[in-house]
Amino acid sequence: MPHLKKTRNGEPLAKLWDSKVHKCGLRHTVYSVNGNEYTGEWLDNKKHGKGTQVWMKDGAIYDGDWKCGKRDGYGTYSKLFQATKEYARQYCGGWKNDRKHGYGTYFYSNSAFYEGEWSEDQRSGWGRMYYDNGDIYEGEWMMNKRHGQGIIRFANENRYEGSWKDGKKNGNGRFYYLDKGQLYEGFWVDGVAKCGAISDFGRDEAPMPTKYPIPKVHLLDAQLVLMESQLAVHDQCL
Repeated sequence: MPHLKKTRNGEPLAKLWDSKVHKCGLRHTVYSVNGNEYTGEWLDNKKHGKGTQVWMKDGAIYDGDWKCGKRDGYGTYSKLFQATKEYARQYCGGWKNDRKHGYGTYFYSNSAFYEGEWSEDQRSGWGRMYYDNGDIYEGEWMMNKRHGQGIIRFANENRYEGSWKDGKKNGNGRFYYLDKGQLYEGFWVDGVAKCGAISDFGRDEAPMPTKYPIPKVHLLDAQLVLMESQLAVHDQCL
């Protein structure tokens, strides 16, 4: 009578065997069937403490703190560049529950990087962003967007100081046209200047000043005129 092998149902053998091995404390490198490897500390079969994880498929390495099987604390995440076959840092800083959290630096390219606060894998709080084109933003962020008070310095030395919302200039602010020697002070809505006043600012030192200076305009109550204009813009947005 032929012998029929009973079909095994459930988890793969490798995963079943791994579950039967109680890992706790400092261990040598533990290899997974998919090629991943981990070297470091364990607690109740979970990565806990200091350790280094290598993801072979993604070409990534994390070296730092772990808590209950997740990245938590301080650590560095690096990616493998196929062209050079070398690992380069992509993020170093705080982690919480396997996500970037706290203060850290993220490298987008050789010249573009962000240093500042994170919350659940997103730029949130105070931070400084260096862009590839030479622009620099320093100020508040929320959910990966410029939000709150901040300053952006452009590569041509012009800058904006003021309020931001959802990544755009919104609210009161000042735009310094240092290349022309002018200052615009007013109110923005979704990145567009709606009302304000422009005046000469550092015109004598500007590399490309306007042909003629801005004439003086005398109003009985300049602040009142600006406030009325802002209210009119606000009413249009409602």
